[in-house]
Amino acid sequence: MADVVGRSIRLFLVDGAPRGVVTAEIVNWTGKVLFAPRSKIAYALSRPEAKRTGIYFLIGEDPDQPSKSRVYIGESDDLSNRMKQHSADSSKDFWLEACLVSSKDENLTKAHVRYLESRLVEIAQKAERAIVANSQDPSPKVLPEADVADMEFFLTQIQTVLPVLGFDFLRATPAVRNGLQGSLAAQTPTSAMTASLSLSLSPREHPGLALAVEQDGEIIVLKGSRALTESYSVNTYAGLREQLIDEGRLVKESGSQYLLFAEDVTFKSPSAAAAVILNRNANGRTEWKIRSSSQSLKDYQDAQLH
Repeated sequence: MADVVGRSIRLFLVDGAPRGVVTAEIVNWTGKVLFAPRSKIAYALSRPEAKRTGIYFLIGEDPDQPSKSRVYIGESDDLSNRMKQHSADSSKDFWLEACLVSSKDENLTKAHVRYLESRLVEIAQKAERAIVANSQDPSPKVLPEADVADMEFFLTQIQTVLPVLGFDFLRATPAVRNGLQGSLAAQTPTSAMTASLSLSLSPREHPGLALAVEQDGEIIVLKGSRALTESYSVNTYAGLREQLIDEGRLVKESGSQYLLFAEDVTFKSPSAAAAVILNRNANGRTEWKIRSSSQSLKDYQDAQLH
């Protein structure tokens, strides 16, 4: 842990409620984030931060895929006015929370926020953690070289703050392989995995069923892993499993009794990954094993405390 560099983020609960109106700042960053649930958006828009030029995120559940978030990303030279317009827009009824990002020194220009909007839509689409509701991709905006450098730094700060507020749609999916090919049994951890735990799920009746890595608190099941087709009565994650099938990320394997992961798939917990693979409720901490030692993930994590 000696090489880890910490960050300090200041959160202020404007109305005293943990999920009420909140401001977030990073030391030595000119940006300021204003968060509000929709029920308190009027109060948030009365604040001075909402009168500035900036970008905003409207976040809620995706109506078609409730297990996924939906986000709309926009920009305005008057955030308050734009938010009032969206509140009256029936096509954006999905949003339940909003984040507004402006600059404390008020140096963000219209050109700056249009650049940020374009880049943020690009980042969110590439991350694939939420459905991006923008009907059109904002075209890239040309800025002077120095301004581009400033805005790219501004972007990194936004990507740091939003997960602290509970939003991960800008977080890049961890890269666990570099185009690794070949059979599942032949796959070995790449250099990109060195900071991760290499895991396997291998029930007695179905040896070598799936491989994954644990990284940054997430479980990434590797392409080529398999899932069972047997049906069980209880599976809390049945909806997520069906969603993966509908999206073509989990497909029927030709000539076998299994489903096949057509690409790496990221899960928020080991139990979610195990339940999708086994098609039943499962304790992922005991089902997943460390590949190098066959120790359960639970035993491995518990051992780190001693």
